[in-house]
Amino acid sequence: MNIQIYGKSKCFDTKKAERYFKERRIKYQYVDLEKYGMSTGEYRNIKTAVGSMDDLIDEKSKAYEKCFIKYLASKEAVEEKLLENQSLFKTPIVRNGKKATVGYKPEIWKEWE
Repeated sequence: MNIQIYGKSKCFDTKKAERYFKERRIKYQYVDLEKYGMSTGEYRNIKTAVGSMDDLIDEKSKAYEKCFIKYLASKEAVEEKLLENQSLFKTPIVRNGKKATVGYKPEIWKEWE
């Protein structure tokens, strides 16, 4: 199992996800989205695993309002804005190889063990 957790340092669900894997002694790699970000290739893999780009966008974040995401016409423009401002991602994004989840989903992570 090769777990990566993409999250934000102030996100409670990210901390809960880290705790979940620590308690089970499962090694993981933590990537701070605000500090290091996500590459375009990683983004595409996660988008494919999750199903759609809309599942990755946090509509409740302050950045969502600030970037006027809902007013952008094309999906390409939204993706470009999402990769520019990675605080728009819903967190945690937990990745295990080709599989990925968005948000706190221990019921799915149990299946990975």
